Amino acid sequence: GAGAALPRRAGGAGVNGGGGEPQAVAERYARRTTSDLYSPLRPEVCRLLQERQRAMLGLFAAAGIAATHSLRVTEVGSGTGGNLLELLQLGFQPPNLQGIELLPERHAQARARLPEAVRLFQGDATMAAIEPASQDLLLQATVFSSLLDDNFQQRLADTMWRWLRPGGAVLWYDFAVNNPRNPDVRGVPLARVRQLFPEGRLSARRVTLAPPLARVLCRLHPALYGLFNGLPLLRTHRLAWIAKPGP
Repeated sequence: GAGAALPRRAGGAGVNGGGGEPQAVAERYARRTTSDLYSPLRPEVCRLLQERQRAMLGLFAAAGIAATHSLRVTEVGSGTGGNLLELLQLGFQPPNLQGIELLPERHAQARARLPEAVRLFQGDATMAAIEPASQDLLLQATVFSSLLDDNFQQRLADTMWRWLRPGGAVLWYDFAVNNPRNPDVRGVPLARVRQLFPEGRLSARRVTLAPPLARVLCRLHPALYGLFNGLPLLRTHRLAWIAKPGP
């Protein structure tokens, strides 16, 4: 839940407490049933991940990033560690990576998967003791769409922006549209992204074929993912690079 304590480094203990939107998020997640819908062994998930990685690498190239070994990165909502593992495979160094995860069980899974040098904290990200202007990149993937409190959304965005050094960027991946089957999440329109980060220089593109459609199509033939994903209106997520102006 939300917290008053500051994170401790060893083992990734954390930013704990209770109440407010973080507690509400934890309760909403507790209502969800576990499934293998997002297993990378599923053909549609594999294609989703590959598409997102290609688009992310394109954003790195457009920003002039040719090497990753010295970049300091914090992921807000690091889940079970999958995105941080992906960054390790791209050459980011474990001591330069850290993640903050609200849910204890996901935090524990990430700690078991990731090198000990990757710092992991559990709790409310807005309470994390991260030095201002200390991070080159801030990563968030489907966190803001899980926050139904506008004020808390803005507080988290402001916190992330404070951690970011001038010239750094927020790498954003989230729902652009509502999910009619899941009232616990809501899409984040581009206008809202700009409102959350008013000083940011934003470039964005739609990605990710609508997952329910992708599942049906890939059961017929995996190649249909690419064919239908060529239609931007069928893409449900937005990948954005939100750059903080340099000094």
